[in-house]
Amino acid sequence: MLLTGYGVREWATVLAASIAVAVPSFLAGWWPLAGFAIIAFAATAWFFRDPMGRRPATDSPLDLASPADGRISAVLRVPDHEATEGEPAIVVRIFLSVLDVHVNRMPASVEVLGCEHRPGRYLDARTEASATLNESNLVRLRLDDGRPIGVKQISGAIARRIVCPIAAGDRFARGQRFGMIKVGSTTELVVPDRGDVEVLVAVGDRVVGGVTILVRLPSV
Repeated sequence: MLLTGYGVREWATVLAASIAVAVPSFLAGWWPLAGFAIIAFAATAWFFRDPMGRRPATDSPLDLASPADGRISAVLRVPDHEATEGEPAIVVRIFLSVLDVHVNRMPASVEVLGCEHRPGRYLDARTEASATLNESNLVRLRLDDGRPIGVKQISGAIARRIVCPIAAGDRFARGQRFGMIKVGSTTELVVPDRGDVEVLVAVGDRVVGGVTILVRLPSV
């Protein structure tokens, strides 16, 4: 298992500090302090882990994979959404706890249309209000067949940094990494609601980023 490059500043800093504390503490016989330093790095590495070898559960380009690990906290139908260019939309919301992998992945083969960062509050990501009031980053995407979709990264009470180093015109394969949200947070998948979209998950389901299929789109 690798550590994500999106968090190299954090985990490299903790690694250096842990070595600086653990080695002399071990040599001096200060076992509790050395153990604490090792545990601190292990906890940091666990948060910034980046599992390898993930593939979507199906090969169909109409099956949109989860953009994040976590638990489904809401499945909503809204009358319009920026990600779907004002069309009615289905929003599948995923809550990420501090124990989940926080690397985000693309749900399909897409072209990036744009990223819209919005400042906001830092409410607990488990609350309904956090989805609309918290700092967020909406990634607007276009599928290969031309349909618009979106992925929204939302900060939480602890998560205060959204990482998304992409730009309009970038292309991504299904399941490819594109960013992360540091510590507990929320990620949403937004798709056009044209009456024949099949949602394959329900509130409370556990999902795996880049693997679990959230939504099946109809063929064009």
